[in-house]
Amino acid sequence: MKLTVLYRGPLSGCNYGCEYCPFGKWKQSEEELTKDRADLERFLQWVESRTQDTVSVFFTPWGEALIWPWYQQALARLTHLPHVERAAVQTNLSCRLDWLTDCRTEKLGIWATYHPEWMKRSRFLAQCQRLSEHGVRHSAGMVGFRRFADEAEALRRELPGDTYLWINAVKDGLDAYTPEDVERFTRIDPLFPVNNTRHPSRGRACRGGESVLSVDGDGTAYRCHFIKEPLGNLYAPDFDAALKPRPCSKDTCGCHIGYVHLEYLELDRVFGSGLLERVPATRLWTVGLQRSASRISQS
Repeated sequence: MKLTVLYRGPLSGCNYGCEYCPFGKWKQSEEELTKDRADLERFLQWVESRTQDTVSVFFTPWGEALIWPWYQQALARLTHLPHVERAAVQTNLSCRLDWLTDCRTEKLGIWATYHPEWMKRSRFLAQCQRLSEHGVRHSAGMVGFRRFADEAEALRRELPGDTYLWINAVKDGLDAYTPEDVERFTRIDPLFPVNNTRHPSRGRACRGGESVLSVDGDGTAYRCHFIKEPLGNLYAPDFDAALKPRPCSKDTCGCHIGYVHLEYLELDRVFGSGLLERVPATRLWTVGLQRSASRISQS
């Protein structure tokens, strides 16, 4: 079996306080952090036991994980397992990076989000440079608020040409785009039109629930983060029987970590082995394939 697990434990605090995000508004207690660490350890032991399978793990925490050493150690541990193909994480990249020397970095992926209100651009660029020096494949990205457009353009100019910069579209009506806004963000990220679309998904084939799972700290498994119908518990002896093809039950899918697994969009071909850390297989941002992205978004 080839299985991708998106792990989201109880960790929900963040060291940033972005106004649009609820997770930087509180700090977790020692008891909550202890539970998060214990849940993660149980999950790691499960991954270690799956030697008959090829497993990839993607940490998608509600909060910021890499400021805590047990997540740094978890990534290092996973990258040294022969049957683990990929270990990736979403992060604001504010942590120290000395732990990278403990990893097999060819298996590590970093999805790094730049928050200009909380980190200087020079520091974010320096962190990305350290990832490159360690041979870590990574993407960089920003939330696509119109007020961040100038900063996004500046970041694109200063990032190395081989680093993909994605823009996450704001879809909740807080920052409605004009056609000029869409064109501007698409010049930065040729896949922006794909992300700026709520893709029809009801009844469509999706790898979620078959070869891709979302798992919480207690082991409850779901087909994805966005459909809260449990499939069972990952740690149950008979859990594998729950893995099967399932058509999507939602009308649309608008988040990258969800729609990227919709089969009809064929985004696995766009991202290849960089699917988890959001790195396209070819440098779309340098060869001007905006029309290709628009075609996908209209499928």
